[in-house]
Amino acid sequence: MVAEDIIIKPLLTEKGYDGIAAKKYTFVVAKSANKTQIKLAVEKLFNVSVESVNTVNCKGKLKRMGRSSGYTPDYKKAIVQLTADSKAIEYFNSLS
Repeated sequence: MVAEDIIIKPLLTEKGYDGIAAKKYTFVVAKSANKTQIKLAVEKLFNVSVESVNTVNCKGKLKRMGRSSGYTPDYKKAIVQLTADSKAIEYFNSLS
């Protein structure tokens, strides 16, 4: 898989904003990607050095509209911790 296919989008939540100061960034990643692939993809795309990667498989929520119901899509979330001497990711600096 190519790095652009592994990292789908950044995940911007309240808890995610709290981690930006500690160089922890949250991304939605491909469900088939493992921690090593995610680490290499982040290092390649943002030119940073990654210390650790934690992943979570998030199940879709039940949503209803009237009497019909369905589930939102499942996704995989990755929390990426950068090393102390690594530079920050510029995209997240404008948000905090």
